Amino acid sequence: MVEIQNLTRNYGPIKALKNISFTVERGEILGFLGPNGAGKSTTMNIITGYLPSSEGTVKVGGYDILENPKEVKRRIGYMPEHPPLYMDMTVEDFLDFVSDLKHVEKKKKKSHIAEIMELTKLTEARGRLIKNLSKGYRQRVGLAQALAGNPDVLVLDEPTVGLDPRQIIEIRKLIRDLGKRHTVILSSHILPEVSAVCERVVIINKGEIAAIDTPENLSKGFGSSSRLSVTIAGPKSSVSNCIKEIYGVKYIEPHTEKEKDVFNYIVESDKSIDIRRPMFFALAKIGCPILELKSLDLSLEDIFLQIVTDEKEVEQ
Repeated sequence: MVEIQNLTRNYGPIKALKNISFTVERGEILGFLGPNGAGKSTTMNIITGYLPSSEGTVKVGGYDILENPKEVKRRIGYMPEHPPLYMDMTVEDFLDFVSDLKHVEKKKKKSHIAEIMELTKLTEARGRLIKNLSKGYRQRVGLAQALAGNPDVLVLDEPTVGLDPRQIIEIRKLIRDLGKRHTVILSSHILPEVSAVCERVVIINKGEIAAIDTPENLSKGFGSSSRLSVTIAGPKSSVSNCIKEIYGVKYIEPHTEKEKDVFNYIVESDKSIDIRRPMFFALAKIGCPILELKSLDLSLEDIFLQIVTDEKEVEQ
């Protein structure tokens, strides 16, 4: 649906984007991540037609942004980090105005606006002035205007910034629902949110692509070890000695005592070897049951920080 090839953007002698390429498939929710100044906003502004590229191409639905800008913009709904809203308009009047800008058919406009307000839970606020709405509702209005015209692609820049935890959960659910009918490019600094919503992530740093993959594959790809948190009932020395003998285990460290003779252990093993089954059978032989087991592999936040930190260290 979205094809970006060899995209470069220069600001005088400064290269904000350096020959980046990636694609977004139809119906995919893609996380677009990077530290401040990495080139995220520049990329999104080029995709949406607000800014020209210095080199490279952007195609949306097969249309080139430079050759067919109207066709591309017709297929894109954009919600910037701070949505430009007309504060003295009511919600319904504003969405009516945006629908006219996007050339929504007049006979369908009323039902289309009603559908958008229902989807973004704005129906009860339809007659209220935007300046009297809370931050959460203004974000909803920003998302609603991006949906006007039913675009194929939604580009959402920090859609949950400034929202409270309940509002974040509601917007996150809405984005998941939108992903069933639209291609979504989501930029956010809240990395657990990206992990929860996005099927694939692109990490950009200093104008270059640093990583592209699913959150799960990125977690598996970093480092040479896997870490498990395991709660086991039994004498600490017996459990430690038993696990140390399992092939692939690098080290075991007792962490906390949950109750009498029940300890939590951190177990590190070779990433290429799954020790869970051998550990279960070995502990069963000595009568020490596993009460809880969970993975401590790198989170998306850990991976993001590792990519950025590594590159800074290389420069130093």
